[in-house]
Amino acid sequence: MTTVSVIRAAVAAAVRAPSPYNTQPWRFTIRPDAVDLWLDRTRVLPITDPDAHEARIACGAALFTLRLALAIAGHHTTVAILPDRATPDLLATATLDGKHHPSTHHHTLFDAVWRRHTNRRPFLDWPVPTPARTAMARAATQEGADLHLIDHPAPLGTITDLIRRADHVLGQNPDHVAEVSAWLGPDGIPPLAAGRPSTPDSLLVLRDLGSTAGSVAFERRPLLAALTTIGSTPTYDLVAGQALQRVLLEACAAGLAVSPLSQPIEVPSTLSALNTLVGATTHLVLRIGYGHPGVPTPRRPVTDVTTTLP
Repeated sequence: MTTVSVIRAAVAAAVRAPSPYNTQPWRFTIRPDAVDLWLDRTRVLPITDPDAHEARIACGAALFTLRLALAIAGHHTTVAILPDRATPDLLATATLDGKHHPSTHHHTLFDAVWRRHTNRRPFLDWPVPTPARTAMARAATQEGADLHLIDHPAPLGTITDLIRRADHVLGQNPDHVAEVSAWLGPDGIPPLAAGRPSTPDSLLVLRDLGSTAGSVAFERRPLLAALTTIGSTPTYDLVAGQALQRVLLEACAAGLAVSPLSQPIEVPSTLSALNTLVGATTHLVLRIGYGHPGVPTPRRPVTDVTTTLP
């Protein structure tokens, strides 16, 4: 295969990364020995994500998957984050600059790229074992972030209260509700992937994604995790996104299901309280556990998100 073909195949893996409401806010420019990752402003949520924080995290997740796919193809890459200050939407450039011998674990993670999906269904009340917790925390650290695993009653209760409060605030904003509704469908989250609402007595409040099915009880003792970095700049958004995807792939490889709980990130007051609680900049809260398989969301064709230069 030519390097352009290799890069195009890597982009096909990269677009399997998660994004808020499956907005897929990325574009790629392919060159013979490099690929540029761009933020697609047309797919950023202006009400829910006005500073494109969540969109950059999604692009960071795609960047990690791109790096992993190129490594599996035998290519070492050098990545420049935000390489041009005058062009802030050029998020990264990955340059192929040598051979790489992927490890067995690289192959394990890459296999998980195609199975991983957000699971919005109830999880089983089974504890997540220590080896899986350690692997996920190590995955975050390897990408320059931290994963704070939370299941003790006091901090767990505090975070679930923040999620409930943020969900209420967002639900009272008609512009936010309309924006979310616009992404429920074929070009966002299809009905089968929307999950079901939680019952009023559930500890966790999941987003209302327009499901017409009845509410169900969710797990009584969830494992939550706060993904954090030491800063809150666009560079740290990309760091967090790469860490997020590595954590998600580790979780998938361990047979775990994950869903994001981003409500407290989208409300300034709850985000501030969450940062105080964990002592760092929080980029996302994750719900982790064992669950029945969910439904993957579709992705746009690679041809729709790429430009190939001579």
